[in-house]
Amino acid sequence: MSVRRRTVLWAGLAGAGALLVGWSVAPPRSRLGQASTLPPVDGEVGLNGWLKVAADGQVLLAMPWAEMGQGAHSALATLVGEELDVSPAKVRLIPAVSDSLYGNVAMLVSSLPLHPRSTEPGQETTLAKGSRWMVSKVARELGLVVTGGSSTMADSWPVLRLAAATVRAQLLGAASLQWKLPLDELVIEDGVIRHASGQQAHFGELARQAAAMPASDVAPKRRELWKRIGRNQPRLDVPAKTNGTAMFGIDTRLPDMVFAAVRHAPVLGGAPQRLLNVDAVLQRPGVERVVRLGSAVGSTDAVAVVGRSSWHARQGALALDIEWQGRPAGAPLDSAAILANLQQQATQAQATGGGFNFYSLGDTAAGFAQAAQVVDAVYTAPYLAHATMEPMNCTARVADGRVDVWAPTQVPAFAKAVAARVAGVTEDKVTVHMTLLGGGFGRRLDADVVAQAVRAALETGGRPVQLLWSREEDFQHDFYRPAGVAVLRGGLTSRGGLLSLSSHSAGDAITPRWMERNAPWLAGPVDTPDKTTAEGLFDLPYAVPNQSMRHVATRSGVPVGFWRSVGHSHNAFFSEGFIDELAHAAKADPVAFRLGLLGDQPRHAAVLKKAASEAGWDTPLPAGRARGVALHESFGSIVAMVMEVSVEPGADKAPPQPWVHRVVCAVDCGTVVQPDGVAQQVEGSVVFGLTAALYGGISIVKGAVQQSNFPDQPLLTMAQTPVVQVHLMPSTEAPTGMGEPAVPPVAPALANALFVLTGQRLRNLPLKLA
Repeated sequence: MSVRRRTVLWAGLAGAGALLVGWSVAPPRSRLGQASTLPPVDGEVGLNGWLKVAADGQVLLAMPWAEMGQGAHSALATLVGEELDVSPAKVRLIPAVSDSLYGNVAMLVSSLPLHPRSTEPGQETTLAKGSRWMVSKVARELGLVVTGGSSTMADSWPVLRLAAATVRAQLLGAASLQWKLPLDELVIEDGVIRHASGQQAHFGELARQAAAMPASDVAPKRRELWKRIGRNQPRLDVPAKTNGTAMFGIDTRLPDMVFAAVRHAPVLGGAPQRLLNVDAVLQRPGVERVVRLGSAVGSTDAVAVVGRSSWHARQGALALDIEWQGRPAGAPLDSAAILANLQQQATQAQATGGGFNFYSLGDTAAGFAQAAQVVDAVYTAPYLAHATMEPMNCTARVADGRVDVWAPTQVPAFAKAVAARVAGVTEDKVTVHMTLLGGGFGRRLDADVVAQAVRAALETGGRPVQLLWSREEDFQHDFYRPAGVAVLRGGLTSRGGLLSLSSHSAGDAITPRWMERNAPWLAGPVDTPDKTTAEGLFDLPYAVPNQSMRHVATRSGVPVGFWRSVGHSHNAFFSEGFIDELAHAAKADPVAFRLGLLGDQPRHAAVLKKAASEAGWDTPLPAGRARGVALHESFGSIVAMVMEVSVEPGADKAPPQPWVHRVVCAVDCGTVVQPDGVAQQVEGSVVFGLTAALYGGISIVKGAVQQSNFPDQPLLTMAQTPVVQVHLMPSTEAPTGMGEPAVPPVAPALANALFVLTGQRLRNLPLKLA
């Protein structure tokens, strides 16, 4: 290579390096966007990428996040209403356009496998600061629009308040300029700007002039000026959900629409080999077409029958005589064998120090050698289905070179990309209409049903088609919560102190599998360590001088996906059940034992004390009842739970059944935007968590999922639902998530109470008494 070429190459590399350094140091790009981001409609005026003002003065908020019962839309309208001094009920939500501006930054930042001790305010390490800074910049550039990870409020808290505060400044500036009055003499009252002289105008009358006003050095309201944040506001979705006008995906109805029913192979990984009676099925009343769907974004090859109604389509699908082929590679899947293999791998990892090291401190081997007592335990958790009330569905129309999709999805951007790929068009030819979600729980982070609906729509001559899975298909072809095993060991001193703690767990990694099917351009050739596999084990708040937290990531072949609270959903059962075992071995009260390990974690200690106090932890209970406790942090929120339990005799020689009477929860989720909304999420999480703890489990035999409907996977009934009392801790920290954090403590609190009551230490989910 010539000197000149080397010089030019070096100069280019140096320039690129300087640009990279500059990019790394600079703050993430602004998320306010431009007024032009939101297209003007019917005289509406955009003021930034989030907010428009209508001619009548109504505030319009662009909404990229899904509403699936968590009350997010109402809470986000409250943030805007606070800054603009309007009732949240007067903030109208409009679909966000497709733009990276709305990408979820907080969710990607929270996916970093950082120990909470390194991210606590005032204790943040240099590594944690740098990592979070860099990932926030990368996330801003990626612009992935996702509702998940209990991140909606955390992600929107800074940007929506700033967006609304900026609009407020622009509107006030426009009024001051137009009326030639001092800015500090103007006030806003419920969407109207007023002056003591009697001069007034609503937002719509000032919007055009406001759009031309600069708005620099704007800051959201100070906490002491809040009138709406922290106070209960009516939920915006309640009227429509009570009068029947709310539109879920399954409610979509369009002119000339047809319907499609799906059949997948009876075994996981199977596919239809031959369709034996297509002509006969096409002769059935109301049946129009039989479509091979193929495999896309994680779905297996399947068959759809298109009919004039969902009933016609379903009957046609059931009438199809299909010769199936099994899983293309390897033996049929078996959940019992998989669980046994996971236990073997976790045990081997404990013996050899194998698995990825998510967290270590001190010298656990030396700690165990010095311990006066060593406690060992093995905990297991099964596969779980999502079982959303609204089965998987999507409506699609392919006509005139364009694709329209109506979907209850948590990932509209991925749905758009998938629809474009299946239809063979560019993404700018695809419009995704987000509907309400009849439950998500992570299942709608996948877009497999979108691919199927678009494929079916390609065969319907431009007519829209609604593709709907039956409940049986939904149960038996899910992306399941992974099964997991943890081999745990704790070393106690002669005085009952916890000297050493190790965890060696095994289970499938969700994130790499999800990326492979939904975002292959992001998936690397080698699996990177996935935080979701070990969260709830490696990131405990307890001060233990010697710790080793390792995980063996497996690939069982079972399709796995994100499930409400993800790894925390079972790892909290492992960790908090074992902490209770250690307390018992140390002859210590379970609350006192935990508090003894929380000396440098005042927030966790305060939450635990609050729950214990409100539950009357030290007061006697009626005969036949006992209390159990669990403490867990997930998605930035800390939840302590005390459960009051009895045991009812089983009918017809069946084993006794747990009965939960009362659940007391203390919650630190940072600043609370809507107290009732947080309480509702906790109450729903308790019901969800008890359903899983008592009944949840997917078993696979010879490749076939054995559970097919709710009789096989019962839900907690209203009669079984306990009293749930929620106590919110005051905080000045930014809000954290609440859609998921109250699920993880449910199973361990129940198991710990049952141990006190029966002496049986239950280490396997679902919980079954002998």
